[in-house]
Amino acid sequence: MHSHSENSITMEIGIDSFAAAMGNGDSSKSINELLDRIEHADKSGLDVFGIGEHHRKEFLDSAPSMILAAAASRTKKIKLTSAVTVLSVADPVRIFQQYATLDLITGGRAEMVVGRGSFVDAYPLFGMRLEDYDELFIEKLELLLKIRANETVNWKGRFRPELKNQAIYPRPLQEKLPVWLGVGGTPQSFARAGSLGLPLMVAVIGGETHRFRPLIDHYREAGRRAGFKPEDLKVGLHSLGYVAETTEQAVEEYYPGYAEMFTKIGKERGWPPVRREQFDAQRGQKGAFLIGNPQTVAEKIIRHSEALGGISRLTFQMDNAGMSHEKLMKAIELIGTQVKPLVLAGSKA
Repeated sequence: MHSHSENSITMEIGIDSFAAAMGNGDSSKSINELLDRIEHADKSGLDVFGIGEHHRKEFLDSAPSMILAAAASRTKKIKLTSAVTVLSVADPVRIFQQYATLDLITGGRAEMVVGRGSFVDAYPLFGMRLEDYDELFIEKLELLLKIRANETVNWKGRFRPELKNQAIYPRPLQEKLPVWLGVGGTPQSFARAGSLGLPLMVAVIGGETHRFRPLIDHYREAGRRAGFKPEDLKVGLHSLGYVAETTEQAVEEYYPGYAEMFTKIGKERGWPPVRREQFDAQRGQKGAFLIGNPQTVAEKIIRHSEALGGISRLTFQMDNAGMSHEKLMKAIELIGTQVKPLVLAGSKA
């Protein structure tokens, strides 16, 4: 592996969860087990834990800041972030207040990843029009960044009443509450993140990870042109993954629930049912999935990072209908105690 010492990459490794209702029919139990997993991730040495935002029966994360606040009081070092906040349907003032408050509770460990969401359920729920998809996001992101930069805000837009000399509290502990931009695959989103100097969280849920390189180069170039330094332009990857003692075990435990979930989502979106050979290709050398034993997964993370010109953060999305709490606890421990040290040693080597 070639050295990254000139910009000494230390990669943060973490978990993202959509608070899947674990099929036990007991939502209270599911959410409390999730809090146990966040606490376990903190103790296992992971750097970050993210909670998504969905508005559908199979996920319990419609109010992510509430879950993160509960996790805050049970953790000491781990960063707590949204993954992603569906900013298009939210009020940026409220979102800022929630995460600034979380920042105070955690002693400066709050972050947010904002995006447009990969499901559209939230739009009718909050009375937004899908035709305004882009404009909503652009306007609300502008307002959120304005509130982050200024205690007193003057702002006028299309989708929210204007703000006249309006002071917004509380202010977070961190001078600049981290706001990442969560993106899927549209070039405009990558360019927008760069021109605003925002760190980028790329959701790679299929395909070959190295194919994102041109988009990431586009992001870095837009950032450079806007006058941002390379260290401002961080790139994170959010990938489906799961780690067990052996690769065979990881596949055996992960595949059935994965096939079930993605066949179901596929029905809504008109995709064909999941086939095992596609899954195997995705966990192969170049595919997006991080599934296997700690060594295999660590090597793949390092390869992905090099293919993309260096990444700063990698999060595993392990929610899966077929996965028990005990298995997820074990996977978190393996990622924290084995995968992370291997990645850090390997990316320095």
